[in-house]
Amino acid sequence: MRDEKSLKPGSGRQERYIQASILLGLSLKPSYGYELISTIQSYGFIQGDAPPGMVYRHLRQMEEDNLLQSEWETKQAGAAKRIYTITQEGKEVLSYWIKFMVKKAQQLNDFVQMYHDAQQK
Repeated sequence: MRDEKSLKPGSGRQERYIQASILLGLSLKPSYGYELISTIQSYGFIQGDAPPGMVYRHLRQMEEDNLLQSEWETKQAGAAKRIYTITQEGKEVLSYWIKFMVKKAQQLNDFVQMYHDAQQK
C-alpha cells in the first residue's frame, strides 16, 4: 500500500532547491546563518520551518565546494557570527539553477495547459 504522504501533490524532498535558495539569498547580500534561513523560507520551497541543521549542513558542503565563503564577524557586540558570501563559482552554479528552473517552469506550464485543453473537450 502506498504511503498517504506520497499521494499529496508537492510532496517529496524539501532539500531539492536548498542549494539554489542559499545561492540566491547570498547573491542578494551576504548573510548570517539564521538570517539566511529566514530568507530561504520566504522562497516557498520548504514547507514549515527550515531545519537549521539541514541548512548548516548545506552551507558547510557548499563552502567545501567553493560555492560560498564565510568569515567570522566580531565587530558587533555579543557572540561572533559567521557571515556567508557567494563566490564567483557560486554565481555560475546559480546561473545553471536559474536555467534549469526556467526550463522546469515551462514544462510545468505546458503540463497544466494540456490538462486545461483536455478539460475543454
